[in-house]
Amino acid sequence: MHATENEPSTWTFLTHHARVLVAITRDPGVRLREIAEGIGITERAVQKIVSDLYQAGYLTRERVGRRNHYSLNLDQHFRYPTEADLPISLLIGIFTERELPHQTG
Repeated sequence: MHATENEPSTWTFLTHHARVLVAITRDPGVRLREIAEGIGITERAVQKIVSDLYQAGYLTRERVGRRNHYSLNLDQHFRYPTEADLPISLLIGIFTERELPHQTG
């Protein structure tokens, strides 16, 4: 589907996988439902993404009571060949190490 003058494009720079990683970094005890609501995708989609990230070694899960607690492997490298020499900590740091300025206006 193409964007028209009346309908803006819906593409973004970050994938859902990146957004899930950032959400987990910000709150390692976050519920998948909360991630889904924040990103605007289904809880089932978040479950699939977390499974992908777990299987690829980007995160681990630990059961704490009735909830999961996640830990990220920030030394894990990007998957795409042109960025494969860079750790994901670079991306995560952009979104978690400082507050973005509030827009006014």
